[in-house]
This record gives sequence, C-alpha cells and structure tokens, in this order.
Amino acid sequence: MEKRRLLITFFLAPSFVVLAGVVLYPFLYNVVLSFGNMNLTTIRHWDLIGFRQYVKIFTEPSQPDFYTVFWKTIVWTVVNVFFHVVLGVFLALLLNQKLRGKSIYRTILILPWAIPQYIVALTWRGMFNYEYGSLNIMINKYLGLPAVEWLKSPTEAFLACILTNVWLGFPFMMVIALGAMQSIPHELYEAAAIDGARWWHRIRMITLPLIRPIMVPAITLGTIWTFNNLNIVWLVSNAGEPADNTHILVSFVYKAAFNFYGYSYAAALSMVIFVILLLFSLAFLRTTRATEAAF
Repeated sequence: MEKRRLLITFFLAPSFVVLAGVVLYPFLYNVVLSFGNMNLTTIRHWDLIGFRQYVKIFTEPSQPDFYTVFWKTIVWTVVNVFFHVVLGVFLALLLNQKLRGKSIYRTILILPWAIPQYIVALTWRGMFNYEYGSLNIMINKYLGLPAVEWLKSPTEAFLACILTNVWLGFPFMMVIALGAMQSIPHELYEAAAIDGARWWHRIRMITLPLIRPIMVPAITLGTIWTFNNLNIVWLVSNAGEPADNTHILVSFVYKAAFNFYGYSYAAALSMVIFVILLLFSLAFLRTTRATEAAF
C-alpha cells in the first residue's frame, strides 16, 4: 500500500510542479503586488503600502470611473450569457430532432467557436466599418436605413462588442445542451406522449430539468469567461474607444497595467475581479443546486 501511494505521488508530482509554476506562483505574486506601489517609476524599487491600492479603486476618481465600468461589465455579462444560453438551447433543441443534413448544420454552427477569437474580433470590426462594412451595406440595401456609425458612438460601439461576443459564444452552450439532451432516455418522451403531453410540456417537464445539472456549471463557466473576455472589447472597439467608454473591468485592468503602467493598481483591480467572480460562482452554484440530481 505504501509503495502504491509513493508511485501515485511520483506520477502526480510533475503536474503539481507545473501548476505551482504557472498558476500558484503568478497568483501569489499578483496578491503581493496588489499591496505595493509598483508603477513605471518604481518598477525596480517598490514598497509594500498595504490596502492603499484597494482604497484607491473604490474612493478615488479614475478615467474611466470604476463604478461605471463595473455596471457596464454586469450589463455586458448578463446580456451575453442570456443570449448564449437561449440561442444555444434553442439550436440544440432543433438539432436534437430528426433532421436531414444534421451533421452539416452542426458543423456550420460550431464554426464561430472554432475560429480564434482575435480573427473573429478583427473580422467583425471590418464588418462594422461605416463606409465599407457589410452590416451597413445590408442595412442600407434591405432596410433602406442610413448607415450606422458603429465604432464612433459609445452606445453603438458597446453594442457592436456584444453582437460579436454573442455570435462567438452561443456554440459552446449549444454543444453542451445538445450533449445533455442526447443523454436523456427516449422512453421518457414516449411515456409523456402517451399521457398526452404536448411538445412544450415535454420540454418544460423533461428536457429542461434533466439538462439543468449540466447547464448550470456551463453557465457558470460562460459567465466567468464573458466577464473576463478582453479580446473582443479590446479589438472590436479599439482598446475601449471611443473615449474609453466601452471598457469592461478586464480591459480596464489591461489599460491600467500596460498603457498607464500602474502595475500595483492593476493587480489590486484584478484581485477585486477575482473576488467578485469567486463569490458569484459559489452563490450561483449553491442557489441553483447544480451538484444535486435533476429529480
């Protein structure tokens, strides 16, 4: 028994070493950095100053304002995750039916998820171009409406980021929901049909409850990914433009660190994001009882 434990430890040790090097050490260094005063001028000789950076985040005005960016991040996350789940489950319901060419449709619908994010972001940025973008061409041609200055106005630029991320994120939820639906025994639907249950009742009483234990962790992951999705906001809106009005918290952290060189301030802000997401994940999983059986 002792030899077996030593053998298991021997095989697990490299994984723990790698995790410590790429996860634990950077995290602990970030925590220490958040209690310091490192910036471009003190990068070689910086000191620990306690909670001053955290106090600065919540009390001192910044450009853009922390609270404005926070609520914008909430809107960004809620809207994106809502459409990811609704579109993903809806398309999964369609693909779960007997459908000719199902594999072709499934492959096409997975493509947004398979393409690298930076390519998606730059492609959609081109589509939002005021003069030559395909979206404005279609709006003008088929709806007869004037072209929209997607990337010049704060509201339209933020909406452009949301549209891009919705298109990018729904395939993940679709794949998860489709896998969950295909694991449901078909006999349950047959018994419900015999009892006279309509399609809506079968979805509400069988499909949705049985996919919930799988969808809730997926929604939790999707929320964390969306909350921290730097690429789309940074590339589509060109680093928070116009006038830093399309920032979410993670892009604000990036700008604070690599544009303003406030490394300790950015580290403290990233720890605030970590705590927000940790509390949300724990509360959401506990409230939805994700770890419990469907019935």
